[in-house]
Amino acid sequence: MQPVFRGPVHRGAAAAAQWKPGGRLGWARGALGALIGIALAGLATKMVAYGDAPWLVAPIGASAVLVFAVPASPLAQPWSVLGGNMISAAIGIALGHAIGAPWLAASLAVGVAIAVMTLARCLHPPGGACALLCALGAKASGWTFGVLLVPFLPNVLLLIFAGWVYNGLTGHPWPHRPHPAPVLPQGTWAGTYEDADLDAVLEDWDEVLDVEREDLDALFRALEQRVLQRWQAR
Repeated sequence: MQPVFRGPVHRGAAAAAQWKPGGRLGWARGALGALIGIALAGLATKMVAYGDAPWLVAPIGASAVLVFAVPASPLAQPWSVLGGNMISAAIGIALGHAIGAPWLAASLAVGVAIAVMTLARCLHPPGGACALLCALGAKASGWTFGVLLVPFLPNVLLLIFAGWVYNGLTGHPWPHRPHPAPVLPQGTWAGTYEDADLDAVLEDWDEVLDVEREDLDALFRALEQRVLQRWQAR
């Protein structure tokens, strides 16, 4: 997978659909999903939280945005949510206890978390918040590795469960499955590029794009198919 990301461009059919409240791409679908996911994670964790232990952590809110608003993103897949949050939280706790200066512990925790998430193929932006929160929590509140069991683990697992059910019911099977590339007719210019051409362009750009490489290939080939059909209809 070659992750790739572009900032939002507010034009075109897909962008227009996202601005609508309804539909498979509408903002209301993602908003309702996040509401359900956070409610489930918070209420269930509160039932098992002990004493004054927190029962909901802020990075889960950022995870919910990814899981329900952009479920096709490589950064929003189940392993990214689980591994990114839990690994980063553990790193934050460890460095928070090992390093005396909170600012240094927090800084190192975020940097190390990014490196480890990347190597573990579970890069997840809220993981940086988990590392920061736990590094500071270890100093300010005496957090130990016990917070990984409550509230982090049930928060994360319940959010993943809600994402799996809700996204599947609303037309976005999750974990995301790349769209199949259409079969293009032989003897035309359409579909003549090779996989190596796509890989070479991505390497030349040297950017991290938040799109599956397979989705990019399917997108380009579907676009070529539409252009070819328009040309043939003339």
